[in-house]
Amino acid sequence: MRSYTTTSGDMWDYIAYKTLGNELYMSKLIEANQKYRYMTLFPAGVVLTIPEIEKAEEIRNLPPWKR
Repeated sequence: MRSYTTTSGDMWDYIAYKTLGNELYMSKLIEANQKYRYMTLFPAGVVLTIPEIEKAEEIRNLPPWKR
């Protein structure tokens, strides 16, 4: 599994976009990091686990014109 170390001011949606390519994966990111689920704005130095996203999921989350 991959990890991501936050910088001051990171938010769930930005981390999901930066690490998984789409902010729609924010819920998967939160599920993988339950310890921090109530944080909205991260300080620097928090190490988060980045979940693996299946290819089928990636395709399903694309808008119809990109499939």
